[in-house]
Amino acid sequence: MGAGKTAVLTEASDILSRRGIVHAAIDLDALGVAHLSGTAPSDTVMYENLRSIGRNYAALGVQRFIVARAIEGGAQLKLLRDMIPTVRTTVCRLTASLEMMERRVEMRELGISQRELVARVAKLHEILDRARLEDFTVANENRALTEVALEMLVRAGWIEGPTF
Repeated sequence: MGAGKTAVLTEASDILSRRGIVHAAIDLDALGVAHLSGTAPSDTVMYENLRSIGRNYAALGVQRFIVARAIEGGAQLKLLRDMIPTVRTTVCRLTASLEMMERRVEMRELGISQRELVARVAKLHEILDRARLEDFTVANENRALTEVALEMLVRAGWIEGPTF
Protein backbone atom coordinates (compact mmCIF):
# COMPACT_ATOMS: atom_id res chain seq x y z
CA MET A 1 0.00 0.00 0.00
CA GLY A 2 1.38 3.33 -1.05
CA ALA A 3 4.25 1.90 -3.10
CA GLY A 4 2.62 3.17 -6.30
CA LYS A 5 1.33 -0.05 -7.88
CA THR A 6 -1.64 1.55 -9.64
CA ALA A 7 0.31 4.57 -10.90
CA VAL A 8 3.16 2.41 -12.22
CA LEU A 9 0.66 -0.04 -13.78
CA THR A 10 -0.98 2.80 -15.69
CA GLU A 11 2.32 4.34 -16.80
CA ALA A 12 3.69 0.95 -17.90
CA SER A 13 0.51 0.37 -19.91
CA ASP A 14 0.93 3.77 -21.59
CA ILE A 15 4.55 2.95 -22.47
CA LEU A 16 3.59 -0.43 -23.94
CA SER A 17 0.69 1.11 -25.87
CA ARG A 18 2.93 3.75 -27.44
CA ARG A 19 5.26 0.94 -28.55
CA GLY A 20 2.37 -1.07 -30.00
CA ILE A 21 2.87 -3.95 -27.56
CA VAL A 22 -0.35 -5.88 -26.98
CA HIS A 23 -1.08 -6.28 -23.27
CA ALA A 24 -3.72 -5.93 -20.57
CA ALA A 25 -3.24 -3.93 -17.37
CA ILE A 26 -5.39 -4.96 -14.42
CA ASP A 27 -5.63 -3.40 -10.98
CA LEU A 28 -6.62 -6.54 -9.10
CA ASP A 29 -7.73 -4.69 -5.97
CA ALA A 30 -10.37 -2.89 -8.03
CA LEU A 31 -11.92 -6.24 -8.99
CA GLY A 32 -12.61 -7.06 -5.35
CA VAL A 33 -14.24 -3.88 -4.05
CA ALA A 34 -17.49 -5.24 -2.65
CA HIS A 35 -19.32 -6.11 0.53
CA LEU A 36 -20.78 -9.58 0.11
CA SER A 37 -22.80 -11.89 2.29
CA GLY A 38 -20.84 -13.82 4.91
CA THR A 39 -20.68 -16.91 2.69
CA ALA A 40 -18.78 -15.32 -0.20
CA PRO A 41 -15.24 -14.15 0.58
CA SER A 42 -14.47 -11.10 -1.58
CA ASP A 43 -10.96 -12.40 -2.42
CA THR A 44 -12.47 -15.52 -3.98
CA VAL A 45 -14.79 -13.42 -6.12
CA MET A 46 -11.93 -11.05 -6.97
CA TYR A 47 -9.81 -13.92 -8.33
CA GLU A 48 -12.78 -15.36 -10.25
CA ASN A 49 -13.29 -11.90 -11.77
CA LEU A 50 -9.64 -11.97 -12.76
CA ARG A 51 -10.06 -15.38 -14.37
CA SER A 52 -12.98 -14.09 -16.46
CA ILE A 53 -11.13 -10.97 -17.52
CA GLY A 54 -8.00 -12.99 -18.31
CA ARG A 55 -9.99 -15.33 -20.54
CA ASN A 56 -11.64 -12.40 -22.33
CA TYR A 57 -8.29 -10.77 -23.06
CA ALA A 58 -6.67 -14.08 -24.03
CA ALA A 59 -9.50 -14.67 -26.54
CA LEU A 60 -8.40 -11.40 -28.16
CA GLY A 61 -4.80 -12.57 -28.38
CA VAL A 62 -3.42 -10.90 -25.26
CA GLN A 63 -0.48 -12.84 -23.84
CA ARG A 64 1.05 -10.18 -21.57
CA PHE A 65 -0.68 -9.11 -18.39
CA ILE A 66 0.42 -6.48 -15.91
CA VAL A 67 -1.43 -7.05 -12.64
CA ALA A 68 -1.16 -4.65 -9.72
CA ARG A 69 -1.57 -6.39 -6.35
CA ALA A 70 0.37 -6.89 -3.14
CA ILE A 71 0.93 -10.65 -3.03
CA GLU A 72 1.20 -11.68 0.61
CA GLY A 73 2.03 -15.36 0.29
CA GLY A 74 2.78 -18.29 -1.96
CA ALA A 75 -0.86 -19.42 -2.05
CA GLN A 76 -1.94 -16.03 -3.41
CA LEU A 77 0.81 -16.14 -6.02
CA LYS A 78 -0.25 -19.62 -7.12
CA LEU A 79 -3.86 -18.50 -7.36
CA LEU A 80 -2.86 -15.49 -9.43
CA ARG A 81 -0.82 -17.70 -11.76
CA ASP A 82 -3.76 -20.08 -12.11
CA MET A 83 -6.12 -17.25 -13.07
CA ILE A 84 -4.02 -15.59 -15.78
CA PRO A 85 -3.30 -17.48 -19.01
CA THR A 86 0.43 -16.74 -19.30
CA VAL A 87 3.49 -18.86 -19.82
CA ARG A 88 5.68 -16.98 -17.34
CA THR A 89 4.94 -14.84 -14.30
CA THR A 90 7.41 -12.28 -13.05
CA VAL A 91 6.86 -10.52 -9.74
CA CYS A 92 8.11 -6.97 -9.29
CA ARG A 93 7.95 -5.41 -5.85
CA LEU A 94 7.78 -1.65 -5.79
CA THR A 95 9.53 -0.14 -2.80
CA ALA A 96 9.48 3.19 -1.03
CA SER A 97 10.22 4.27 2.51
CA LEU A 98 7.59 3.41 5.08
CA GLU A 99 7.06 7.12 5.72
CA MET A 100 6.47 7.81 2.03
CA MET A 101 4.02 4.92 1.67
CA GLU A 102 2.07 6.02 4.75
CA ARG A 103 1.96 9.61 3.45
CA ARG A 104 0.71 8.45 0.03
CA VAL A 105 -2.04 6.32 1.60
CA GLU A 106 -3.04 9.15 3.94
CA MET A 107 -3.31 11.56 0.99
CA ARG A 108 -5.21 9.05 -1.18
CA GLU A 109 -7.60 7.57 1.38
CA LEU A 110 -9.73 10.43 2.63
CA GLY A 111 -12.71 8.45 3.91
CA ILE A 112 -13.77 6.68 7.09
CA SER A 113 -11.17 3.92 6.75
CA GLN A 114 -8.16 6.22 6.45
CA ARG A 115 -6.68 5.49 9.89
CA GLU A 116 -6.94 1.70 9.46
CA LEU A 117 -5.48 1.82 5.97
CA VAL A 118 -2.52 3.95 7.02
CA ALA A 119 -1.88 1.53 9.91
CA ARG A 120 -2.03 -1.40 7.46
CA VAL A 121 0.92 0.00 5.47
CA ALA A 122 3.53 -1.08 8.05
CA LYS A 123 1.87 -4.47 8.60
CA LEU A 124 1.73 -5.20 4.88
CA HIS A 125 5.34 -4.08 4.47
CA GLU A 126 6.41 -6.64 7.10
CA ILE A 127 4.33 -9.37 5.46
CA LEU A 128 5.91 -8.71 2.06
CA ASP A 129 9.39 -8.61 3.59
CA ARG A 130 8.83 -12.06 5.09
CA ALA A 131 7.18 -13.53 1.98
CA ARG A 132 9.98 -12.51 -0.42
CA LEU A 133 8.03 -13.52 -3.51
CA GLU A 134 9.48 -10.90 -5.83
CA ASP A 135 11.83 -11.69 -8.69
CA PHE A 136 13.17 -8.14 -8.44
CA THR A 137 12.43 -4.82 -6.77
CA VAL A 138 12.14 -1.34 -8.19
CA ALA A 139 12.45 1.79 -6.06
CA ASN A 140 9.53 4.20 -6.46
CA GLU A 141 10.51 7.21 -4.45
CA ASN A 142 12.08 10.49 -5.58
CA ARG A 143 12.03 9.32 -9.20
CA ALA A 144 9.92 10.12 -12.23
CA LEU A 145 7.00 7.72 -12.70
CA THR A 146 8.05 7.01 -16.28
CA GLU A 147 11.54 6.02 -15.13
CA VAL A 148 10.07 3.59 -12.57
CA ALA A 149 7.73 2.02 -15.12
CA LEU A 150 10.49 1.74 -17.72
CA GLU A 151 12.79 0.03 -15.24
CA MET A 152 10.07 -2.46 -14.33
CA LEU A 153 9.36 -3.30 -17.98
CA VAL A 154 13.05 -3.65 -18.87
CA ARG A 155 13.83 -5.84 -15.87
CA ALA A 156 10.78 -8.00 -16.62
CA GLY A 157 12.15 -8.50 -20.13
CA TRP A 158 9.18 -6.90 -21.88
CA ILE A 159 11.12 -4.10 -23.56
CA GLU A 160 14.72 -3.23 -24.25
CA GLY A 161 16.15 -0.16 -22.68
CA PRO A 162 18.85 1.22 -20.47
CA THR A 163 20.46 -0.95 -17.82
CA PHE A 164 19.33 -0.01 -14.33
